[in-house]
Amino acid sequence: MRFNDLLRVSVRQLLRHRRRYWGVMLAIALGTAGFITIVTMGRDLKTNFNRDLELLGRATLIKVYFENRPSFQHQWFYPSTINALRQTPGVKSVSLVAHYYGASTNSLGQSYNFTLLAVDESFWEVNGISSQGGNLISLKETGGHQRVAVLGPELANTLFGRKKAVGTKLEIQQDLYQVTGVLNGVGLGDHAHSAFIPLTTGQDRLTGISPANRIYLRCNTWDDVEKVAPVIANVIRSSQLAHGLKVEVAWDQLRRVKAVAWWVELFIYASVAATLILGGVGIWTVMMAAVRSRTREIGLKKAMGAEDRAIMAQFLAEAICLSTGASLLGSCLGLLLVEILSFMLKSHPGQGLFLICVTLGLFLAVGLGVAAGLYPSLQASRMEVVSAIRYE
Repeated sequence: MRFNDLLRVSVRQLLRHRRRYWGVMLAIALGTAGFITIVTMGRDLKTNFNRDLELLGRATLIKVYFENRPSFQHQWFYPSTINALRQTPGVKSVSLVAHYYGASTNSLGQSYNFTLLAVDESFWEVNGISSQGGNLISLKETGGHQRVAVLGPELANTLFGRKKAVGTKLEIQQDLYQVTGVLNGVGLGDHAHSAFIPLTTGQDRLTGISPANRIYLRCNTWDDVEKVAPVIANVIRSSQLAHGLKVEVAWDQLRRVKAVAWWVELFIYASVAATLILGGVGIWTVMMAAVRSRTREIGLKKAMGAEDRAIMAQFLAEAICLSTGASLLGSCLGLLLVEILSFMLKSHPGQGLFLICVTLGLFLAVGLGVAAGLYPSLQASRMEVVSAIRYE
């Protein structure tokens, strides 16, 4: 039998008995769609998951700082060092911070002390901090050395109560600053009681501010932390002296996060594999049922001269067409899921990766059809003519 005839007969049989096959096709389609979606969007999902560092226990955050030393030995990080770190593979963003201890202000006739941090525009992204109102310090404020301040939610409540803090003036060390934003309180920790001003402004206007000797470095994903942490010291030493340099990584939190992620990933892939296996079992079941229901047809074909290999090829082609058709349906469903996730994550993977996943899904479907349809096809091809014709 020619290939075109074999394909036409197989498709016609599937369409004729479509009610028998829809459950199996749905299982394979869902498994294929899950496989395509997970592989295509896996990197983007992991990256998006890493954006909220506080929910991850700050597992992808690395702190780099100089130990406290005598004042004449105080060191700070150079701009060339920051640029070198930002260009390190696996690094998402880098923030430079200086501290001012013992900051105070007056509100309603009372004096309040708080922690003041002079930060650059990358501080918010690195630490996964967002605003509940107003705007955070940006490149415009740091580049213009502007007197603006962002408050932690607890400090804003202490100083202004129920009044809206954004837009008000705040006196810090006898200088007036415009409050431009209040932070969201989720996962802030001690920062909820702190105030933040541009790094350049703090260095210009605050006597006694610490050197810019603390770096917060954020990796793209938790997989990059183990690659980035060992090279940080060498990158810094290539740009400046680094006596007393310390690199702090939350290794315990990182291990816990990776363990949880591994189990979640294992569960997802196991679910996809189980769905495909069930689809394969379904193909085997329906093909065995098809062989039994068409026993007399097989006997008549053999009596008319059909060879065993032709009978086997027909049933095997039906199984492959069934799994391939289900895989194509799953590819369409996978494309829809990828587009939905891309819209939600505001990140679109390359078309090349999607096409590779579709191709792998089709090869997987063909293999599944061959594996599940081989035994029923052999059973059909080995039937005895007389017994098959007399079968009721």
